[in-house]
Amino acid sequence: MFTPTELRLAARLFLAESDAARKVAAVRYLAGAWAAGRMELDAHAVLIETLPIPGHPGKPELVDPRAVPRRAMHTPEGRAAMVHAMAHIEFNAINLALDAIWRFPAMPREYYSDWLQVADEEALHFTLLADHLQTLGYAYGDFPAHNGLWDMAQKTRHDVLARMALLPRTLEARGLDVTPGMKARLVQAGDAAIAPIMDVILRDEVGHVQIGNRWFNHVCAQRGLDPLATYAGLFAAHHPAPLRGPFNLAARRAAGFSEAELDALQAQEA
Repeated sequence: MFTPTELRLAARLFLAESDAARKVAAVRYLAGAWAAGRMELDAHAVLIETLPIPGHPGKPELVDPRAVPRRAMHTPEGRAAMVHAMAHIEFNAINLALDAIWRFPAMPREYYSDWLQVADEEALHFTLLADHLQTLGYAYGDFPAHNGLWDMAQKTRHDVLARMALLPRTLEARGLDVTPGMKARLVQAGDAAIAPIMDVILRDEVGHVQIGNRWFNHVCAQRGLDPLATYAGLFAAHHPAPLRGPFNLAARRAAGFSEAELDALQAQEA
């Protein structure tokens, strides 16, 4: 397959890749080529969708979020289904990072470098979870999944500010809240081997949300907008319901949320 030597064109091409293993390998290659100085960047090119995106394998079957079966954690199948759900989130996160690279022009070079780092780390997370799933006797694609993360990407495809607000700062930040509890439940149910994998994921996801915060605040400053009011307006326009705790305030602080933002978050529960 011909690989462009320009970063955003390559990101668009790899976003369209439907085979999970090839997508992961492509992202790891792209990150290495960028680090070695073998990739160019045309930040100002206005690109269009030339291939169907995002590329998805034939399985898992994608269903409405309400149609994803709930399985008991105390069963091997239930634990595998939970790991599968996390792997699917990480697969979607690869796509989201690649989309953030190619879709939005005229951002600083560091923006594209940041999101390539995210794509590379999400590829690692997917690999760790998919490999662990194999040890449980299952493979990625064996359970149905939903496409909620990409649905939000579609809603925010018109504006980088909305994308940064609603994906990394909202949906991905929820991972900071729920990952410790998911890890505890899986370990308690007998899957001790998942613990170090989830520790890696949580550590990296703090950085990913921090990147979202950085570029959200950058665009707010560029446009002369108040971040707190702007986020509240975007959240009200695009998110169906308030967020509910408990919130991982320590991780959110480490990811760059201000005390005013955390106060506003907790006030949703009042």
